[in-house]
Amino acid sequence: RYPLLLKQLLHSARAAAADQEIVYRDLKRYRYRELDERLARLANGLAAVGVDSGTTVAVLDWDSHRYLECFFAIPMLGAVLQTVNIRLSSAQVAYTMQHAGAEVALVHRDFLPLISGIRSQLPRLRAVVVIDDFIAYADRPEWVVAEYEQMLEAAAPVCEFEDFDENAIATTFYTTGTTGDPKAVCFSHRQLVLHTLAVMAAC
Repeated sequence: RYPLLLKQLLHSARAAAADQEIVYRDLKRYRYRELDERLARLANGLAAVGVDSGTTVAVLDWDSHRYLECFFAIPMLGAVLQTVNIRLSSAQVAYTMQHAGAEVALVHRDFLPLISGIRSQLPRLRAVVVIDDFIAYADRPEWVVAEYEQMLEAAAPVCEFEDFDENAIATTFYTTGTTGDPKAVCFSHRQLVLHTLAVMAAC
């Protein structure tokens, strides 16, 4: 008996397909065993900037391998992943991040101007990690605490992810707000694991 947490979905990949490749376009190739290490490094890096159980971490990025890493590592810490809809207006992005109580944000450099323009509306936002492999540290705004890849490189490659209540919220996102303000939708670890198992069984 064990709680249905997102981390359980990685067990079979670790055991049976550790050398299977994960491919992101023509930009990134790595194996499940490397994913496992990057998840640990991301979790440890986030913990170092204050992410803990219940912390909401907003992610503003293009669809990339980093979203895969965030989708697992953030909830596996007991934190809540907010996938920010980058197609919303800046006012609606601010509303959703404020409503979700985002305290930490992982932000692709393309969206730094957006965050810069709405920071005053986000009193709970205390740390921003920029996603950019190339930007020089001196060029970053002073409120950026780290760069994603550098944060991972500096973090420990092993993390013991503890068990907790499977009904804890894992992810949250918002509707497009076509009839008023965007509405929050949340999924628990249990819901996501059972959904995944149901999809696998149907294949």
